Amino acid sequence: MTQSNQAVRRSLGLAFLFAAGLAVSLPVAPAMAADAKGEWARPSGTSRIKMAPCGDAICGTLVWLKDPRNDDKNPDASKRSRPLLGSQTVLGMKPTGKNGQWKGKVYNAEDGETYTGFIQMDGNDKMKLEGCVMGGLLCKGETWTRVK
Repeated sequence: MTQSNQAVRRSLGLAFLFAAGLAVSLPVAPAMAADAKGEWARPSGTSRIKMAPCGDAICGTLVWLKDPRNDDKNPDASKRSRPLLGSQTVLGMKPTGKNGQWKGKVYNAEDGETYTGFIQMDGNDKMKLEGCVMGGLLCKGETWTRVK
């Protein structure tokens, strides 16, 4: 083997080692968080919400109710005769910086209160929706299942 062939082989070997070392040292892209957009069913089967973009956030609108009724617990008396179907119950959810988590507001038509809300995705087809009081110290939620 000639000296120039040895030099080429040595250079190729070093290039390979450099490339292999670079590949090992490159950061791995984080897994994409599951997407909350879509239609979701409550565990009890009594309602469905559609999560969709609203400005720079995502919001949830009631698209199906087993027993349709009016918003009779709303603190605004002028809204108590409006149907719940078609109303927004998940408001202004924005990413928190934690993987698959959003924070915003949740309107609970069962008591007419609006709470600090959190969405936490559990894979692609499960979404935990919580309403919290006392700055998020006390939370109550349910895990909804993707319909579409």
